[in-house]
Amino acid sequence: MTNEAFSLVIGHLGLVIPERNMPVDDILMDCEEQMEKAVNHLLHELGGIRTGRASPALVENLQVDYFGSPTPLKSIAVINVPEATQLLIKPFSPSDLRAIEKAISESKLNLPTSSDGKSIRLNLPPMSMERRQQMAASTKGMGEHAKISIRNARRDANKLVDTEQKGGIMTEDEAETAKEQVQELTKSYEAKVDVALEKKRAEILTV
Repeated sequence: MTNEAFSLVIGHLGLVIPERNMPVDDILMDCEEQMEKAVNHLLHELGGIRTGRASPALVENLQVDYFGSPTPLKSIAVINVPEATQLLIKPFSPSDLRAIEKAISESKLNLPTSSDGKSIRLNLPPMSMERRQQMAASTKGMGEHAKISIRNARRDANKLVDTEQKGGIMTEDEAETAKEQVQELTKSYEAKVDVALEKKRAEILTV
């Protein structure tokens, strides 16, 4: 049956065929979603790196044993910054104080803490410039990991485009255009990674 004859039959039956560009839209949407996840994961990691000033992001995602389930600290406590080099953590329930103290002590923060039975104070000692430079350098690996995830999303999207083309859903021109759009997404999200890294490095090195 020719395409024209097929279309006549479908029209006679009152059926609706999705537009040919829908697969492209789906592929691009999924690709962008995966790239967005990669950038968000990077931002989450960068948030846990200490800078010259205290920030709730340093501890808010710290996992606390809450009734047997790992739970982000921000879900069970209020985190304030009373001073530039101090964090104040006040649990919603005083009974969670010990679990929070344990999570902090077992973390890689290595920060001096004090407790009055109702809240916990974390004091951030000054960092040497050498230490700042080391921490700034450590962000490079995080950025590379994020870019690898972004490029993997590009690879997967391009494979789907090839599959759609071989299946006759896309023409060669449509496939080429789709891959160009995937590449534009890749460039855009790699640029977001670079901006996030530069911002974090600046924060770390600012005395």
